[in-house]
Amino acid sequence: MKEFRIGIVLPAYNEGAVISSVLNGIPSSMEVNGNHYRLTPVVVDDGSTDKTYRLAKSNKRTHVIEHLVNSGAGAATRSGLRYLRENDFDFGATMDADGQHSPKDLEKVLRAAINGKGDLIIGNRLLDTAGMPWYKVVGNKGLNYFTRVIVGVKSSDSQSGLKGFNRKTIDKLEYRENGYAFCSELLWRADRAGLKIVDVPIKAIYTDYSKSKGQSNWTAFHTIRQLIKQRLMGFFR
Repeated sequence: MKEFRIGIVLPAYNEGAVISSVLNGIPSSMEVNGNHYRLTPVVVDDGSTDKTYRLAKSNKRTHVIEHLVNSGAGAATRSGLRYLRENDFDFGATMDADGQHSPKDLEKVLRAAINGKGDLIIGNRLLDTAGMPWYKVVGNKGLNYFTRVIVGVKSSDSQSGLKGFNRKTIDKLEYRENGYAFCSELLWRADRAGLKIVDVPIKAIYTDYSKSKGQSNWTAFHTIRQLIKQRLMGFFR
């Protein structure tokens, strides 16, 4: 049996209320096609002012990267991806740190990557929106539209935080955006690099806590503004 390493990147800002339960829910290993896959959570504490760093650090199998100042979800994710690249992980994933994603869906996304279904696997929340707040559905579909119009890449869930990818994708994906606009830029980069992008259906878990996190209407507006700015500057060509 061959062993492979998978890094799970979790950008985190003031997630002290849930970070321990999220990390404890990530399986330590997977068995796929007779091979063993060891999972390592990589928390990027993005300048939190609560106990996120201390609680993540107390989880013995978790590697923690600390940003001294809050730099944005894109910047935190980039730090995590750089760690995977520099430490020779075979596969990777990104996952929200607010408890929105289930461990079963994480495994589903990873299995699709391991089995060669695609280079970049998107956990698609919008194939079945039951239980998803209407304003989240509208906001995410709106951002899908602007991603297609501004960036030129069609995606049915462009802002999903749950993604899986192989080593080729870890090596190739770079982006500049520090805020939430990085999700759209990342898709554009992947498309330009010739990477195969595939959706798999997942269910988002919405609690009162997770509803208060993520992209607000103002954040969505800022994301669209950033994409338009980059397009006018000739970036997405």
